[in-house]
Amino acid sequence: MGNPIVASPLRSSTEPPRPGDDQSRRPGDGEVWHSGDGEPPGPGGAEPAILVRGLHKRYGDVHAVQGLDLEVRRGECYGLLGPNGAGKTTTVEVLEGLTRADDGEVRVLGMTWGQQGKALRRRLGIQLQETRFTEKVRVDETLRLFRSFYPSGPSVEELLDHVQLQEKRRSYVRDLSGGQRQRLSVACALAGNPELLFLDEPTTGLDPQSRRALWEIVESFREAGGTILLTTHFMDEAERLADRVGIMDRGRILEEGSPAELIRGLGGAHVIEFEPSNPVPEEELASLPGVQMVRSRGDTRLLTCRELHRTLPALVTRMAERGGELTSLHTHRATLDDVFLARTGRQLRDD
Repeated sequence: MGNPIVASPLRSSTEPPRPGDDQSRRPGDGEVWHSGDGEPPGPGGAEPAILVRGLHKRYGDVHAVQGLDLEVRRGECYGLLGPNGAGKTTTVEVLEGLTRADDGEVRVLGMTWGQQGKALRRRLGIQLQETRFTEKVRVDETLRLFRSFYPSGPSVEELLDHVQLQEKRRSYVRDLSGGQRQRLSVACALAGNPELLFLDEPTTGLDPQSRRALWEIVESFREAGGTILLTTHFMDEAERLADRVGIMDRGRILEEGSPAELIRGLGGAHVIEFEPSNPVPEEELASLPGVQMVRSRGDTRLLTCRELHRTLPALVTRMAERGGELTSLHTHRATLDDVFLARTGRQLRDD
């Protein structure tokens, strides 16, 4: 892939500040503070990139976000993981300043939208779930337009190189594939060399190759020190990109931690999914060697276990003793989807 455009997660050195771009750096802070931003952050950037306490948002009778608490550390990728309708997009829209909260405290990069919205906007990069570009404008013209919104940042050429759209620079937006449009959307979000990048379902509807290409762009931004808030309902995406994830459902975060920590919380590394021809009491399944957790999903039983080679033969034997058999059988390594199912009784992609 192309060379990263972010020499630091703060500002590009490729272009000098424009007139009126008043800024100063506090020694040792490692971050840029702009005049009018309010109080500069303390040494070491101790304040989180995002701090939310008691967030509520309603739409009529629908309570989309219900007392949500969230903290995203500087320099990490935090994934909000949940099914459609969990409240992820509403939460992100409040954080981006697109929607006003009904109640609660929201601070982004140490600032609030009500008091410092203008200063805050130029320090963020936002990639919406669906971005509508002007179809009859060329790719490089689109990037030049977005680049003009910010006082400094990478050049159009650097952006094209970073998202691997050099060969499409003179193509009209209407002629881009779905994956190319998403890369253009991310490039526009990076046009101001943001400190904090919002990605809302960035790979929905993309083919595997396009998804991996976007993942590499996200990883290079994080490796350069940028902070990312990612919303997704793809468990593999969260496991690859996120340092920590929050499992969200019905407007609340149910549990958070690193993907590995959450998966370990299931008590086993393997999951056996099967449908028995005859009902088997859960207590019998729980007594099988190595079984740590028993769950149900319709007629399917799920056993979380530590040693697959011990549990599976014992399960087959138990079914035979009861005069039954396994009408279906599937095994896999435990994932965040299993964590979500264990906490909510639903799958991540249940809509």
